[in-house]
Amino acid sequence: MDVSVIILNYNTFELTCDCIKSVFEKTSQCSFEIIVVDNASTDRDPKDFIKLFPTIKLVVNEENTGFAKGNNAGIAVASGEYVLLLNSDTELLNNAILYCLQSIKKHPSLSAVTCRLLYPDGTVQHNCQRFPSVGHRLFELLRLQKVLPRKVAGRILLGYFFDYRSWTYPDWIWGTFFMFRRSLLGVLQNGKLAEDFFMYVEDMQWCKEFRKLGYEVAFEPRGEVVHYMGKSKANRDALMEVNVKKFLKRYHSPLEIFMLATLDRWLVNRSQ
Repeated sequence: MDVSVIILNYNTFELTCDCIKSVFEKTSQCSFEIIVVDNASTDRDPKDFIKLFPTIKLVVNEENTGFAKGNNAGIAVASGEYVLLLNSDTELLNNAILYCLQSIKKHPSLSAVTCRLLYPDGTVQHNCQRFPSVGHRLFELLRLQKVLPRKVAGRILLGYFFDYRSWTYPDWIWGTFFMFRRSLLGVLQNGKLAEDFFMYVEDMQWCKEFRKLGYEVAFEPRGEVVHYMGKSKANRDALMEVNVKKFLKRYHSPLEIFMLATLDRWLVNRSQ
């Protein structure tokens, strides 16, 4: 089996069904399985997934365990050489799974790979990011992106500044479409993806842990996926802020955290 596609569902039955359909319709030239993990949804009986898609695997959690733990429950029954974590609010536009599989197979140094994520109107989402660093904050504060060629500045800063049309090596990628080598689980703590965060920032931590092992993360521009995203942006932003602070405390020194906070304040004040 090439790829185990794990889709975490929490009260998104219709979206999940559309996601599953797109995987079946768009994926070819590789073997795959689909594993749906239901995180104690209340909108529909999760067994309805099996009625509609008899060939998938279904894992039913008795409680909402969050994003990381929910996906680990799916990984526990996966048989693929590679694992793709795929958000339930996505639809594949092309053979994105094959393209990313080809890339990760071609480059032994890769731990994980993602592809182009698009809003329904076709606008690109900024799913390639840099870890928080004093150097990148200073780069942006000094507006060096204004004096360098756009392509060069984009590759340095990524995020909003990157054009998402070419191959690149981000520091971390969103968990929305997150393909990785299942073999790496054997060298991670507890033999599974870190579960420190209930939701948000776990993808940043996973990439950090992969990179600590000496592996890289990549962006494959050929694959395209529509990502509808959640509606509760206010709650998401608040939780992101809390979790980023936890991430910084784990991986940065107190001096680095102080300098990052100071530079962030300057950036905010400059933009006002």
